Amino acid sequence: MLTSSTLLMVIFGLLVGLIAGFVMYRSDYCLAGMFRNAIMFRNMFMLRILFLQIVFTAVIFEIARQSGLLPLYPFPILSAPSPANLIGGFVFGVGMVLAGGCVVGTLYKMGAGSIISLVAFIGLICGCGLYAEIHPWWGPFVKASTFFKGSITIPQLLGIDPLGLVILFCLPSMVVLWNWHRQDKWERPAEVKGYIQPWKTAIILALLGLFSYLAVGVPLGITTTYVKLAAMLENVFSPSHVSSVQYFKVMSLDVVHPFTGVTLKGGPGPEIDSIWFIQFPVIVGIILGSYFSALQLKEFTVYYKVPIKQVVTAFAGGVILGLAARMTPSCNIWHLLGGIPIFAMQSLLFLVGLVPGTWLGGIILLRILNNKVGKG
Repeated sequence: MLTSSTLLMVIFGLLVGLIAGFVMYRSDYCLAGMFRNAIMFRNMFMLRILFLQIVFTAVIFEIARQSGLLPLYPFPILSAPSPANLIGGFVFGVGMVLAGGCVVGTLYKMGAGSIISLVAFIGLICGCGLYAEIHPWWGPFVKASTFFKGSITIPQLLGIDPLGLVILFCLPSMVVLWNWHRQDKWERPAEVKGYIQPWKTAIILALLGLFSYLAVGVPLGITTTYVKLAAMLENVFSPSHVSSVQYFKVMSLDVVHPFTGVTLKGGPGPEIDSIWFIQFPVIVGIILGSYFSALQLKEFTVYYKVPIKQVVTAFAGGVILGLAARMTPSCNIWHLLGGIPIFAMQSLLFLVGLVPGTWLGGIILLRILNNKVGKG
């Protein structure tokens, strides 16, 4: 039943997604591309923009916390660190390079007509569904290997107020950012019609993350709904199997939002629950926002003639990406733009794994493109 509170979540999520998809398309704000270009081509421009977004997010999250607006801190679903975060980040890096985009980049590119991104999206859903089958042995590994139990963030581990660490991180970072600004390293010199400078998109996405945190208790995240989509599709053909899968019975979100008193409860199973109402509208909004953005610029084009090798690579990358998003758990948007700004240890481990994973993904992609797979 769609209550007034869930209706508001749907409207809010759709609006957030529309804005995100619109500006991400206009600035080609792809997190996969940020790491790929830095590692493969030594182009650090977009990583500077990502650094700006993380610093700005850390500041506004802390201002909101100090103002008493973030009683759910750290936010739900985050947990203590594990080697699984590192391994998942590594696999995620490989997958997002092969897929040609991350879990969000795939959406906005798909909205603009990319068949390759549509293929990667299908792979993502398949990969998330595949994880449900291996969860019975991966889940115990995560549980057994978790360390610093009871501590999610570095401030919690050290027993200090987060404010001190935010100041220690952000003050020197702002000096670096200001120097980049003075050196014109925030903006791309060449612009086309309708182009939005990436630093503006970074600020907008950071604000959207804060608004999401305030409104529904968590920053932006979408990959649990990818699993739900896999479970729903599988449920059409084999409901008995879905009902027997342990992972589909997990309840990953179960909190009462302190401001609204609304119980937020949901998991990766095929049920329509709070996670569905929070995340699915964002997914739809990103696709539509990008579509309207491309349509307005008269750039919406569906490319049908795609080399089969590229299609297979994108699908395989999507499967790997979906699998890694659950192994970690969650995605780069969740960790880089939500977890790292509050110094969540599992998010920091995810980043440590993501970098070499992106490097390996780049090597594999180059070998595929050069027809060198299996040689040397």
